[in-house]
Parts: sequence; structure tokens; C-alpha cells
Amino acid sequence: MKNDPSLVIERGLKVLANERREAILRAVERQGSITVKALAEEMGVSAVTLRQDVRELAGQGLLNRVHGGATALAPDASAPVPAEASAPVPVPAGEKYAVGLVVPPGGYYYAEVIRGVQNAARARGVRVVLTVSGESLAENQEQVRRLVAGGIDSLLLMLHPGLRPLEEAEQWLSTLEVPAVLVERRAGIQAGRLEQVASDHAYGAALAVRHLAGLGHDKVALVARIESPNTALLSAGHAEAVKTMGLTPGPEFLISTTGDAAPADARFEEVVRAVESGEVRAALVHNDIDAIALVGILRARGLRVPEDLAVVTYDDEVAELSDVPLTAVAPPKQAVGAWALDLAVRRLSDPATPLAEILLRPELRVRASCGADRRSDV
Repeated sequence: MKNDPSLVIERGLKVLANERREAILRAVERQGSITVKALAEEMGVSAVTLRQDVRELAGQGLLNRVHGGATALAPDASAPVPAEASAPVPVPAGEKYAVGLVVPPGGYYYAEVIRGVQNAARARGVRVVLTVSGESLAENQEQVRRLVAGGIDSLLLMLHPGLRPLEEAEQWLSTLEVPAVLVERRAGIQAGRLEQVASDHAYGAALAVRHLAGLGHDKVALVARIESPNTALLSAGHAEAVKTMGLTPGPEFLISTTGDAAPADARFEEVVRAVESGEVRAALVHNDIDAIALVGILRARGLRVPEDLAVVTYDDEVAELSDVPLTAVAPPKQAVGAWALDLAVRRLSDPATPLAEILLRPELRVRASCGADRRSDV
């Protein structure tokens, strides 16, 4: 009887895996310790495959897994330290993977995403190693290099939003040695086998426009920060909703809060004049801090919220603390972090699983600033 081809292939794969693992054990016994990167190059296999082999062998009690490689169960005191791992530390009991998390400096937005990663990692027994990204591409590359050299299994990348040139950044991302997930960032096809998790900011902006239109406003302005990586998406969602609903296109006010930006009163002067003239009666403002500042300036000029200007803010970190509690579109920040960690674990557990790009939809939280009651109509 002829052999089933699928069984032949399966047996062949098992033989290859067994041969690799025997080679790993021989190398560990001979050298006392090994690095995954160096041994993968020597054996001509991927680092991802070899890391999985090391995890399996460690699970069987045949070696000690450390960040960056492995050591023998009873290594000699003179055994060399893995060259690519800086001070490798045995993986704590119960922790299956180590994941590097790269985030930009400052900003409460990122803290919520980090919290989502932390909670998911704790539930799954994953160690998270956090680093704060620099402003240049070279700084980001160096920080990622150090994480990989330290033995992390996967990367969660919430890179600095101003990385330039973009094409060069995406080309670099396509060469990463470990699986990676972009977090609250989007990349094109040049970035290679990256997975992505982000809030659907365009949908969130459209949600705000739809809500204000439902309250009788046929023109909705957009007030957003020039430097925000989300402004282009908010603008696209705002414009699409206006077009779909047949509204009168509202003005876009782009403001800056960095460097030598004007004081708040001057920054919002054009917006205030539009409200005073009656040109603008409803607006989506990104973000909470700017929306609260705008409400204060309007009140100082004798204008009222929501009577003279119905406001929806985008963020909902501190919107409820405004003198007039702000209706807000809330991106699912913690959920983004949790989904990113989950994708990383899925990829490590099953490298053949299809690549994923996930958009999570924000929700609208209705308060006093839009002029509606507390029942959401969406």
C-alpha cells in the first residue's frame, strides 16, 4: 500500500525538528551557553524557529532558557556568557515569552495603551520589556536592536509619530528579525510581515459628525492639532461623513501646540471668531485638553456651550472634568494594547497563522457639551 503523502511530509518535519533540537543540545553541552541568533545563522534556520525549539527543550527540562539564548542545566562556572545578550537572565517560572514594547515619550494617550498591554501580559504569563522611543529613525533602530539582542521574542511598536523619511522607516520594519506588531500606527506594504492594531480614528470622527447632525447641525467644524499622527485620519472621517450625510462642509482649523506655538487665546482666535459670527455652531475638537481650553475661552468672551457651540471632543481622558462636561469619542486604548499583545502571542505560538490587521472602533459618550440628553442615539 502506498504511503499517504501528508503522513510522509509530517514524519519528515518531525525528523527535521528532532535533528535541530539534538544539535541545540549538543551546542549547549559543548559551549555551556548559546545565543539563538548565532546558532540560527550557523544552522541556516530562522531565529523564530530556533526560539521555538529552545522553548520546547526548556519545557522538557533539558536546558535553561535565558533571554537571548540558552544555558546547560548545570553549567560550568567558566562557561561563556551569550555574546548577543547583555546580562541574560533566566526566564522566570510561568513566563512563556518576553515581548519588547516601544512607545513614544510623554502623553497620557500612551499610558492607557501600555496598561492594556500590561493587563493582557499578566493574564498570559508574558514578560513585557518597555523602552521609550527616540525622535529619529536611527534612535528607534538602536533601541529595537538592543531589545532583540537582549532576547525578546516579539516586538510591539508604537513608534515616534514623526519618523522620517517614511519610506526608509518602512523598509527597516520589513527587515526585523522577530515578529512585530504596530500599535496605534499604520504602515504600507513596504513594511513587510508586520501585523497592525489601531483605533479606527476615521470612524470615530464620522461618529461625532453623525451625532451632531442628529441634533440638527448641518455644518460641523473640525479643530485638530497639526502635529498629531491621527489628524489626517480624523479629517478623512469627518469629510466622508459630511459627504455621505449631505451636510454643508465645515471649516477645518489646524492648530499647533509645540515649539513656539501661540498662547491658547491666540491659537483658538480663528475658531472663536467663527463662533461669534455664527458661521460655526458645532465642532469636533481633538483633543480633550484643547477642547477644555476652547470652552474656557468661549465663556470668557460671553459665548456658551452648547448654546453657541455644540462640542464633541476626541479622546475622553479628562473630558468629563470640564466645567461643561464634554461629550467625547473614546478610542479603545486599553483594548488596542490587549489585542496587540494577543497577536504577538498568537504569532509566537503558531508562526503559520495568517497575518492580521485589526481596527477597533471608538465609542461615543454623550454628556452636556453637545446639547443632547444622556441617552446616546448611536
